[in-house]
Amino acid sequence: MIPEVKRYAKPFVKWAGGKTQLLGEIERSLPDNFASIEDVVYVEPFVGGGAVLFWLLQRYSNISRAIINDINSDLINVYSVVKVSPDKLVRELQQFESAYIRLGAQERKDYYAEQRSLFNEKSTSKEVMAALFVFLNRTCFNGLYRVNAKGAFNVPHGKYANPKICDERNIWAVSELLQRVEILCGDFSKTLEYASNKSLFYIDPPYKPLTETSSFTSYAKEGFNDEEQIRLGRFCMEISKRRAMFVASNSDPQEMNPQDDFFYRVYDTFNIRKVQASRMINANPSGRGKLFEIMITNIDR
Repeated sequence: MIPEVKRYAKPFVKWAGGKTQLLGEIERSLPDNFASIEDVVYVEPFVGGGAVLFWLLQRYSNISRAIINDINSDLINVYSVVKVSPDKLVRELQQFESAYIRLGAQERKDYYAEQRSLFNEKSTSKEVMAALFVFLNRTCFNGLYRVNAKGAFNVPHGKYANPKICDERNIWAVSELLQRVEILCGDFSKTLEYASNKSLFYIDPPYKPLTETSSFTSYAKEGFNDEEQIRLGRFCMEISKRRAMFVASNSDPQEMNPQDDFFYRVYDTFNIRKVQASRMINANPSGRGKLFEIMITNIDR
């Protein structure tokens, strides 16, 4: 274990749609007295890269516990291994980093393909699977996570000169933070039982595509279509009935079609506002840069 010094936990994987740039907007959505509410339970039904989780837990000491969930079982395995066995994960990642960094360009591409095949076989230990996930995330094209209809990770190799594969200090910091976190894996509806007048939900689902070609990635083979978005809207109504606070993010279809009121119909009883975001992870360069998203909440300011 690394020496005990102050460590700030941050996301340990790159993640499309990560919310680091929206933390200020999320904070502005919270009630003015949020820091004075005792024993808040924080719930994230779609944890992804965890930027909001890590930020909130380190900023607000009144959050006594957290529950995170994701349908991506490979991602959740990494969280579980970081929480329980950070030492084993560090050792595996150090081996990957040592082997990869010394290779030439073509050798790196071949090595990456070998590890991707091993990952998709899912025949090794949970610790090695977690290390493979992080390795592939750090060395694949643009940090994407995408699977095909069979659930196989199929992102090609990236071209980074010196990728940081093993960030030991951050892994230990995240592990320490996750001791306060219950980790679930499954449909977002599993988190309904945690809704109460003491809970805050941050809901960041796979975004509704703005065009037919903009849905370049599937985080799980099940997908997330308009029917799922509508079901999520009903979920938000249910947790609101249980007096839970929630903030949700999604794409703004009015970016492409000013007449598209899909989310205004789904969330017609809640507050919706437009916020500006930056997107740096996208398969299509034209899809990167600044754009507007929407933020939905049942919190009155």
